[in-house]
Amino acid sequence: MRIIASYNVKGGVGKTSAAVNLAYLAAREGRRTLLWDLDPQGAATFLFRIRPRVKGGSARLVTGARDLADGLKGTDFDCLDVLPADFTYRNMDIDLAQSAKKPTRVLQRLLAELSGEYDLVFLDTPPSLSLVSENVLHAADVVLVPIIPTVLAVRTYDQLVGFVDTFVGRKPRVHGFFSMVDRRKSLHREIVATLPSERPDVSATGIPALSAVEQMAVHRAPLPTFAPRSPGTRAYEQLWKELVALL
Repeated sequence: MRIIASYNVKGGVGKTSAAVNLAYLAAREGRRTLLWDLDPQGAATFLFRIRPRVKGGSARLVTGARDLADGLKGTDFDCLDVLPADFTYRNMDIDLAQSAKKPTRVLQRLLAELSGEYDLVFLDTPPSLSLVSENVLHAADVVLVPIIPTVLAVRTYDQLVGFVDTFVGRKPRVHGFFSMVDRRKSLHREIVATLPSERPDVSATGIPALSAVEQMAVHRAPLPTFAPRSPGTRAYEQLWKELVALL
């Protein structure tokens, strides 16, 4: 079982869209796939038409009082399950800190219980630098980071790479990709054209800023299911191919 996190310190940069669409594409190929929504806002839970309720809340999950498998929910798509989020996840940092001697490894241990059930697990993460995000970084094999093509966004990406480099022992592979690309903007065009040649850990693939991606919340479905010929769908399919090569 391989674990992929969609993560960025900033919100509103396309983390959930990436997690939802890539999880769908993985399942479409027949891979047993789980998406764990770790964001208390529950956007991925909403997009998959699942009720945002976690029985016993975050505390019972992270302390092991409730098995992770008990919270699994099926979706409308074969091979794709979801662990939903609800608003109790806003307290997950506190729950993690109180749950174990090694609070940065709790999610890794919990996910190990599902290793025989799934081929891939996608983690849709809240936008923060927190105990939850440290757990995600330690649990993941690959961390996918959406980068809006701006100078400050690239700086934030560099800070994340530097933070992961401080880990002792096992480290996830950090891989950036461009998100919300608007080619009408000269800065976007410049960064998309130059950064991948300077940084092998940054993909040349860019997810365009399109209304079709925003329509996911209207259709409550992954983009390829209702806009299969959209440039956004083609971009996510290309990103999925690149992810497979990293696993």
